[in-house]
Amino acid sequence: MRFLACLALVFAMFSVRAEKITATSWLVADEQGRVITQENPDEARPIGSITKLVTVMIVLDAGQPLDEPIGKFTRAQLIQLALVKSDNVAADALCDHYIGGREQCVKAMNVKVRALYMPKTKFIEPTGLSVFNVSTASELINLVIAAEKYSLIVEAAHTSTARIKIKKRWLVFRNTNPIIGYNQNVVVSKTGYIRAAGGCLVMMLDTEVGRRIVVLLGSKNTHTRIPEAEIIIKNSN
Repeated sequence: MRFLACLALVFAMFSVRAEKITATSWLVADEQGRVITQENPDEARPIGSITKLVTVMIVLDAGQPLDEPIGKFTRAQLIQLALVKSDNVAADALCDHYIGGREQCVKAMNVKVRALYMPKTKFIEPTGLSVFNVSTASELINLVIAAEKYSLIVEAAHTSTARIKIKKRWLVFRNTNPIIGYNQNVVVSKTGYIRAAGGCLVMMLDTEVGRRIVVLLGSKNTHTRIPEAEIIIKNSN
């Protein structure tokens, strides 16, 4: 099924349609990061749970054992919870058990984005709940390109429903991006939302005209961000 047709099917199933773009800042770029269309791309804004991409990246960079137990989960399971379910407790646990603890974790997150040439991007905690975790649409292009190099992040973008067994009980949770599972062309995906940030989304995906990166910040709510992504991708072709 063609990509845009598949998106339309998903949005119809969720009965969500955006009449206009409510996002304050957005863009579409090609796989090299060259911007095709944009609106307010350099405005620094809260990014919500997009933060968790950086939390996971620095944990993986540190090379800590993925099978190490942290509470009732392993580190690998916490990564899955943070990326797929966007679980704040999981992101906190990953950071608290980073080498040197939470302070060093947040420091490493900021060092990471400096290395990715993201000078306006700043973090004070690992979940995205803080309004002081900020970035710009244009800088998030670099983050998405870097995230594609991490196999666990790509795997999460192909996981519509995850299952984790805790003793005799299964924990089942769905991806916060509802198109995951309906279309396997998504390579990287992370949603975000807090009231100050609005609906946020970053994706790398393959379309009929090539690989595209879409960044959406400040959409009206969690229901508008993905239909609006459809609109700007379609209008950029």
